[in-house]
Amino acid sequence: MRIGGFQKLSLVDYPGKVSAIVFTKGCNFRCKFCYVPQLVLPERMESIGDFPEEEIFSYLEKNRGLVDAVVITGGEPTIQPDLVEFVERIKSMGFLVGLETNGTNSKVLERLIDEGLVDYVGMDIKTRLEFGKYREMVGGVLTEEMFENVQRSIELLMNSKIEYDFRTTIAKEIISKDDIVEICKRIRGARVYYLQNFRWYGEVVGGKRLTPYEKEEIEEIIEECKKFVNIRLRNP
Repeated sequence: MRIGGFQKLSLVDYPGKVSAIVFTKGCNFRCKFCYVPQLVLPERMESIGDFPEEEIFSYLEKNRGLVDAVVITGGEPTIQPDLVEFVERIKSMGFLVGLETNGTNSKVLERLIDEGLVDYVGMDIKTRLEFGKYREMVGGVLTEEMFENVQRSIELLMNSKIEYDFRTTIAKEIISKDDIVEICKRIRGARVYYLQNFRWYGEVVGGKRLTPYEKEEIEEIIEECKKFVNIRLRNP
């Protein structure tokens, strides 16, 4: 596993649990709003080095009574060739496992679900599920196969028995109200769908600061979309 960072404690990344967060290096998307270019862009990844796996497992061993779950995020974790083995080791220690993914590797996601290796999945839906629009949102790198996998991952989660959520980062320059409504129609009946209003952390992969939605605008969107899906604002 190529790991770019490790957060020892979080109260918000795994619902209702105390978790530790593993940040993997590398991503197959180039989303304009992504605020961790050091985990996405190859020229930036090398500047932060790799975090040792054994330090993570040592910490988990010493903190079994404090930490309930390990959330693996990125970057995009499912492009890591040894993700399954890494998760198996975490599960063997008795921890819950959460995964944050863009859904482009549905085979890995399906294996993790089928083998009981993941307990919670948070999947990003970048914009409405139209190939051209999705491709533009993720930096022009989307292929037909990747797009099919995204849609397959949505179906996998909606038909699974594990806990999951879908989430979309929203900013006025990149996603419209109509886009959000179309997403909600596509995932009608999903367990929960979060809107994540854009926040500025100093830099983004796209290079340009984006404009978050106003509270009143988000409330209007939620009111219109709640007839399709259990929709909430994740970072009020």
